[in-house]
Amino acid sequence: MKQYLLIALIMLVATGLACSLNLNLPRIETGPTETFTIAESLPAEDTTSNVTVNMSAGHLNLTGGATGLAEGTIQYNVAEWKPTVIRTGNDLTIRQGLRDGIEGIPGDDVVNDWSLKLGDAPLNLTIKAGAYDGTLDLSGLPLRNLSLSNGASQAEVTFNSVNPIEMDKLFYQTGASKINLTGLANANFSEMIFKGGAGNYTLDFSDQLQRDATVTITSGISNMTLMIPSETAATVSVSGGFNNISTKGPWTTSGSIYKIDGTDPTLTVNIELGAGNLTLVSQ
Repeated sequence: MKQYLLIALIMLVATGLACSLNLNLPRIETGPTETFTIAESLPAEDTTSNVTVNMSAGHLNLTGGATGLAEGTIQYNVAEWKPTVIRTGNDLTIRQGLRDGIEGIPGDDVVNDWSLKLGDAPLNLTIKAGAYDGTLDLSGLPLRNLSLSNGASQAEVTFNSVNPIEMDKLFYQTGASKINLTGLANANFSEMIFKGGAGNYTLDFSDQLQRDATVTITSGISNMTLMIPSETAATVSVSGGFNNISTKGPWTTSGSIYKIDGTDPTLTVNIELGAGNLTLVSQ
């Protein structure tokens, strides 16, 4: 958590220096560490639940394996950040408490650790986070739609086994971050949209693609790596500003289009980069 808060702190300091050389930034007041417990039951059979996780700076560990819809604990030591759980019909929201209006910046003593499990029920899953670090193991979760958005962060998102239902859309938006997405073929999506800022991003489409899929990527100044198995038929089209593009593996090239002559299903990727480095890996 500390290193990703540093980016936010640098921005705050830079803003302050522009106005005054006399900085006196207060710290967020902390107290004893409290534990908030979550235990939400499964919905009726064949019901799709809309689950939203909304947190600020901190750590998130999220996996499957819950006996109910959602379970876990949240540890925090800023009183105003006490989480709330809202469940109405098919909608479940796990939300951090008050964030706006708190004076000060987070220090090294701030605790905001989320450890959550989701159950074996069809989900539309939305995760909204600030400057956080996260480990999200979504292997085998029945996801109809997945939306992730965060600020300056580091996140590992994995799909080590196949999504048992077809995913309509996977959406990911991030800022100045280090993001690794692995096993994306197992996500079983038909459409993926990735929007990045200035960061380091790895999109690994390893394992067997379940059906034809389209990926749209837009990013600013970044280092981006795409990893696609050599047996997967793929077409990658690149546009944008000045980019350094390198390939590893059996790619064929025609202008700004790169192809792998694998077998069906087919992965189609459209990339627009402001500037940066793009590495295409096939093995």
